Amino acid sequence: MIASFKGITALVTGASSGIGKALARELAGQGAHLILVSRNVQRLEQEAEDLKIRFGVKVDVFPADLSLPDNCQKLFEFTASNRLVVDVLVNNAGLAHYGPFEETSFEKTSAMLDLNIHALTHLTRLFLPGMLERKSGGILNVASTAGFQPIPRLNVYAATKAFVLNFSEALWAECKDLGVRVFCLCPGNTLTRFHQSAGIDRQRMFFSASALDVARFALRKFLKTSQPSGIYGFWNKMMIYTERLAPRRAVVFFTNLMYRPGAKRKESSAK
Repeated sequence: MIASFKGITALVTGASSGIGKALARELAGQGAHLILVSRNVQRLEQEAEDLKIRFGVKVDVFPADLSLPDNCQKLFEFTASNRLVVDVLVNNAGLAHYGPFEETSFEKTSAMLDLNIHALTHLTRLFLPGMLERKSGGILNVASTAGFQPIPRLNVYAATKAFVLNFSEALWAECKDLGVRVFCLCPGNTLTRFHQSAGIDRQRMFFSASALDVARFALRKFLKTSQPSGIYGFWNKMMIYTERLAPRRAVVFFTNLMYRPGAKRKESSAK
């Protein structure tokens, strides 16, 4: 099992902003070399240069949209051709769209499924065998507190995060005695561009945390805990534990209430 991040190489997807960017910075600060992946080429290259200068670590970049077919395989081939051994895989990249299911184009829904589920699963399948062969390394998957309950108007997103959570915890059980660490991070609302990009208004941003605090929690837990997953934040934990005891109908009623369209949204759509 990995005892520290010093000198290891970590591959971080969705690394140009939000939690992914914070994870990359924290890893670099602890001495890890990085492979950064993101769709935003300019931000990715700027971040890579900044990390090299600030922390003196080696940083490679692979600009790519992982929701597109073949890009996961191309990323794997990039690491192989450059003789980069991935010690830690951080599957952070994700998409969300807020709104009624029937009003969201299937193109957007399909891209969400491809990135949140298919890319994460494919990258894990590509990089895990090498870790198992070396009996060292680990995988950090980023799920969400949304994965613990159905959420109307975030229906597909919540379902994808339920997949990530269950997949990660099952993989933890398979790998825990084989020298490979698997951990699933479940953050709640985090102060990033993610909610704005998803179309979720700020009124839904309760119990919000900074991306830096979430990243530090994730890396600390990855190294120290024996648990397969971790929920960030006391109130997030209380909410999830309470929902586990509640009838499913009550849980859906509660999440529907929290994520119903706001008054301002109704007014603007009526004009």
